[in-house]
Amino acid sequence: MATELLHLSGIIKRPLVDAKTGDHLGRVEDLIVRIGDHPHPPIVGLVVRIGGRDLFVPIRKIAGIEPGRVVFDGARVDLRRFERRPGELLLARDLEARHLINLVGGRLIKANEIELARTATGWEVVGVDPTARGTLRRLLPGRMGQRSGAGGLVDWASIEPFVSHVPTARLRIPYRKLARLNPARIADLVEAASHEEGEEIIEAVGQDPALEADVFEELDAEHQVEFVEARSDADAAELLGSMAPDDAADLISEIDQERRAPILELLPEPQRRKVRSLLQYHPETAGGLMSPDFLALPATSSVRDALEAVRTSSVAREALSVVFVLDGSGRPSGSVSTVHLIQCPSEALLSDVAETDLGHVHPDWDIGAVVRKMSDFNLTVAPVLDGDHRSILGVITVDDVLELLMPSGWRRDFGMTEAEE
Repeated sequence: MATELLHLSGIIKRPLVDAKTGDHLGRVEDLIVRIGDHPHPPIVGLVVRIGGRDLFVPIRKIAGIEPGRVVFDGARVDLRRFERRPGELLLARDLEARHLINLVGGRLIKANEIELARTATGWEVVGVDPTARGTLRRLLPGRMGQRSGAGGLVDWASIEPFVSHVPTARLRIPYRKLARLNPARIADLVEAASHEEGEEIIEAVGQDPALEADVFEELDAEHQVEFVEARSDADAAELLGSMAPDDAADLISEIDQERRAPILELLPEPQRRKVRSLLQYHPETAGGLMSPDFLALPATSSVRDALEAVRTSSVAREALSVVFVLDGSGRPSGSVSTVHLIQCPSEALLSDVAETDLGHVHPDWDIGAVVRKMSDFNLTVAPVLDGDHRSILGVITVDDVLELLMPSGWRRDFGMTEAEE
């Protein structure tokens, strides 16, 4: 990273002058960069206003970019009007004062100032300043636009721009970059962004249906419905089919009444059966909170077999922290934590290592009763049993309880979904 920076605000609206005569040729309107795999996008040219026309000046004809002026060193200026080419971004028009994704921490930032530096290969965009100082420098030209350091500089190598507002860019956020973030972080980005920006993020993660489903599970209900409404019934069903059954049931209950049945019919089995079963419960009861996916094994299973079942299970990881034990008639008789299984001899039977005092809840219990039972028994995964204690209907994980207990809009209240300024 260069230590001496040149601010975009010190260049835009400044004169283009002839290197030999010093004559004023025109005014710089913008700088053009080409986005690609380069960590610091190269500047390929300038948009210059000459005689009321916006013209393209290639960077190879620029002898110097200085605070307050740009020096032209060429035989003549091409008088053809500037036309943006695919893959090009205009720093001032497209990026300045707009949201960008800071992939370090997964937060939105605003490009209040854009920083440039000259390297051995030419001029490059090296970072942005999202702080109030960057805003002042941009809005108050002059001394504030001169060369100086930028204390709030964010390296461009960790930034991904939105380009949905640039029709000719033919670029989208690379999925591989977003995939490095936790789904909850990606959901935070979507919630902090505009609808258009959020659509661009959702489109990027849509390259991986499993990741897209994980992100939708983390979105609040308002944003879930916002992005599902624009999809066809078939596309909505495809998304819901990839989500956890309990999250799919929560989402489909928020969709307009006339669309619920058609979307449900398009869900694959056994997802349709699971979702229909969950929809019969009030969302704030144990039945509405539970997931129908869990791991239960006969008491005659060995610890080795139980650990192998955990390893190969498709059940969500948070639910696999506990294995439930069934007696000879298939009734729940106990549970054992996965950590305890690791500590036990591999030849031991589940009947020998399981806790037989099975802390549990029932599907009609309200959230208060569920919390009390999970707290009393120190449960991270609570089984939901039928009235006769003959079968496990589903499980409630502690993260689902916490999410319900948190006040509405808590992520915004704590700044979790706000853009960094």
